Amino acid sequence: MTDANANDFRDKLRTALHVERWVDDVAAKAPFSDLDSLVMAAYDAATPLTPAEIDEAVAAHPRIGEKPAGATQSAALSRSEQSAPDADDEQLAAAIAQGNADYEARFGRVFLIRAAGRTRAEVLSELLRRLELDDQTELEIVGEQLRDIALLRIETLFSQGIVAGGAA
Repeated sequence: MTDANANDFRDKLRTALHVERWVDDVAAKAPFSDLDSLVMAAYDAATPLTPAEIDEAVAAHPRIGEKPAGATQSAALSRSEQSAPDADDEQLAAAIAQGNADYEARFGRVFLIRAAGRTRAEVLSELLRRLELDDQTELEIVGEQLRDIALLRIETLFSQGIVAGGAA
């Protein structure tokens, strides 16, 4: 794999999950023969994430319910993942904004959830449920959500063409 291909591969991994140790672990296993092999390596490397890695990854995510700014691949994916049929409901938007503020005051980080495939009402319901959890349980859920988001993003980012030196 050329340096340019390796850098592109690592950039795509970083877009999927912004954790340098995870990017290093997955990239070290390349080349992959197929997408399933890449997904399995990504899953293994993200199970579990440490508290510091969760903080590192969450720092790269926008607040749920806010339009991600910028033209980066990560922002485009976030916009797509957060699209929902009830995305224009102003009452839900206000409730999510209040929930985000409550969550940040409670846990000291932005609320993170795999939004793809969920309505805003479902996101709000889960946000309110998770506000009641203890710190350790919530931290474990955030790690699982980050991993789920990463795996979905890998399927999107690598579904076409070459997967780090192997055929996709």
